[in-house]
Amino acid sequence: MEENKKIKIYKIVMLTVLVAFITFLCTSIGMYQYFTSQKTIGDTIFTKTSSHSDIENTLNKYKAIIDKYYLGEIEEEKLREGAIKGYIEGLDDPYTEYISKEDMKEYLEDTMGNFVGIGIYMAKNTEANKIQVLTPIKGSPAEKAGILPGDLIVAVDGVAYTADEMSIASTKIKGEEGTNVTIEILRKTENMTFELKRESIKVNPVEGKVLSNQIGYMEFSSFDEDTAKDFKQKYEELQKQGIKSLIIDLRNNGGGIVEEALKIADYVVDKGKILLYEVDKNEKEEVKKSENEPIINMPIIILTNENTASSSEILAGALKDLGKAKTVGTKTYGKGVIQQVLTLPDGSGLKITSEKYLTPNKTEINKKGIEPDEKVELPDTVKNILLVEEKDDTQLQKAIEMLK
Repeated sequence: MEENKKIKIYKIVMLTVLVAFITFLCTSIGMYQYFTSQKTIGDTIFTKTSSHSDIENTLNKYKAIIDKYYLGEIEEEKLREGAIKGYIEGLDDPYTEYISKEDMKEYLEDTMGNFVGIGIYMAKNTEANKIQVLTPIKGSPAEKAGILPGDLIVAVDGVAYTADEMSIASTKIKGEEGTNVTIEILRKTENMTFELKRESIKVNPVEGKVLSNQIGYMEFSSFDEDTAKDFKQKYEELQKQGIKSLIIDLRNNGGGIVEEALKIADYVVDKGKILLYEVDKNEKEEVKKSENEPIINMPIIILTNENTASSSEILAGALKDLGKAKTVGTKTYGKGVIQQVLTLPDGSGLKITSEKYLTPNKTEINKKGIEPDEKVELPDTVKNILLVEEKDDTQLQKAIEMLK
């Protein structure tokens, strides 16, 4: 088995994956997604399975029926891919999925952060069986058009898609820069249509400012390549402006590259401290520890909500368990499993859940989330967290009060 360089990406969130998605993603709000490693699987693993398995015999029976009775044209390749996809979906795991050979190249480009699209992170909403917008990216076509967190994508260019068809829908939303795509949205009981022009998206700038009482404020919507470096740079800028404490806003942050979250934790935590446990199906643990002396030595509060997922939960959980930060807001999403991407001999791929992660106190957060130290709800009058004014942001105001 030839093993490529481990990518360790996670993208994709919300009611199944947070796929970070600019037109896919992560993917996957979980982005869909993902904390992944990419491997190439050789033919050997397939020879270990019986060529006369019950599954194969059953499929051959159905094939014989189709060959005898089906009126239309039979495309063997589509039947094969449909069988594989259905088999994988039988695992009933929202994070495990089959990726066709045609989609594999684009998938790997997306997980590495090369995006042209409308600028949203999306996820599967299994309850509604719809694709849900986790959050639009600031300055993106989606945000400018008025697409909001929680919007459900009903159709793309007139074609309806369900939650299970998110990968297909994401491919349809993607396209060449400057071309248009029409998105139909369900917002509560209102149907809305948006015609958007695809753009090259600046995924995730780390933003920061100084609040009253010398409190620094930093916010970003996912963990992408160089997020930790950008975080450090922005922190140093705020430090020069005399901040004495720090608020890290992880609300609606669906995750991303886990290593970036660990690097940020490393800026805060003493060298040698455990940041994360990764546990496989055989209960084998891999321990992630801080590798450097901290550069941030001040009170920290992390803001969380129900869309804080995966890598965001890793950072929040590590700093909370180690006594380096307090959390304020509402319970996080609860995405605590890790996927790896396997490249198969025919060029197709399988993104498969292979490990779970635990916080330093060995707290399991998958499907549970992290309870905040101070639970604070936003007022009912706040319809969009992205547009809330500072004075109406009760979660932010509570954090400021605690840091005074």
